[in-house]
Amino acid sequence: MIEFESVSKTYPGGTVAVEEVSLTVPSHRTVVLVGSSGSGKSTLLQTVNRMVEPTSGRVLIDGEDVRSGDPVALRRSIGYVLQHGGLLPHRTVIDNIATVPVLTGTPRRQARTAAMELLERVGLAPAMGRRYPAQLSGGQQQRVGVARALASDPNILLMDEPFGAVDPIMRRELQEELVRLQSELHKTIVFVTHDIDEAFLLGDEVVVLRERGRIAQRGTPAEILGAPADDFVRDFIGAERAERKLSTVEVDGRVIAVDGTGRPVGVLAP
Repeated sequence: MIEFESVSKTYPGGTVAVEEVSLTVPSHRTVVLVGSSGSGKSTLLQTVNRMVEPTSGRVLIDGEDVRSGDPVALRRSIGYVLQHGGLLPHRTVIDNIATVPVLTGTPRRQARTAAMELLERVGLAPAMGRRYPAQLSGGQQQRVGVARALASDPNILLMDEPFGAVDPIMRRELQEELVRLQSELHKTIVFVTHDIDEAFLLGDEVVVLRERGRIAQRGTPAEILGAPADDFVRDFIGAERAERKLSTVEVDGRVIAVDGTGRPVGVLAP
């Protein structure tokens, strides 16, 4: 479990990134922080692994203040996936994935064998392990980034807009891959995005942020869609968009879901 207790961050010069944010992320759940640029979502995420140190307040993992131990050891114990992968360009894919286990004492051969298995788990052929990051597509690099984050079998996975730099088709594939992985691994995931549709697809819970990390609404996707807390949330999630307003029609004995413009969007299961 991750707890943010009245967390604030003010940068030199007086810019307030987050202010008095309190939030609990339950264990083994995917919680998505969603908001526009400047809402403080990435800053909050990075206080968990101490890439950002709060000006005030505390971040706790299973009741222990993250500042009580060594920051390097903390970061090695937490999976972290960035938007552009953050892979080491001079190392092969397999050695990128094996980096943290080797640093924490796993024999290199054992770490590389486990890394090869992780490649397959994230949907890449073992032969990819011999390539270098520059030889991969953006989507492949992101899959390797996820495998690297999982290599030390962390309880917590932090994901900072990890799919934002790939094309829409690959983005959807990566989202579906993450859903599949989470159904198998049951990690505690904090995921940051500015895309409300991505948030609703991935999150067990979604936290909609205003500026400075203020929480506008928190709940399941269904709860937020069904009862937006206020006009800010209603506008942010696009509650009035035609594609949000679904109804059904019957065609040749099958029930078809259509959006507010009458465009078919799916078939209801019998």
